Amino acid sequence: MAKVEKFEDLLVWQKGLSQAIDLYKLLASCKDYGLRDQMQRSSVSVPSNIAEGFERHTNKEFIRFLRIAKGSNGELRTQIHLAIGVEIISADIGNDLLAKSRIISSMLQNLIKTREEKFS
Repeated sequence: MAKVEKFEDLLVWQKGLSQAIDLYKLLASCKDYGLRDQMQRSSVSVPSNIAEGFERHTNKEFIRFLRIAKGSNGELRTQIHLAIGVEIISADIGNDLLAKSRIISSMLQNLIKTREEKFS
């Protein structure tokens, strides 16, 4: 495992950024501006909070921002379910997004656990 020297080295940040980019592209022509904007904000919040927490340079702050990122990821998953339900996105695309979001959530939880157990 490579040494993490910057937040861009974190695989969970990379996956969170990719998720946000995918959602921006997917929703580019969406006319439901309220839901689109909320989903974009939630998706951007995930890698942004990982980065902000990392840059705080204290374990306690990093863990706090990882939890915020995890919350934003859960918020996004709820919005994906809604977008599927109102047929803004197809079930196939939505289920793929949900699966990727669950992986990010699991990665965040594992990182939180590691930081609590090994760095506190």
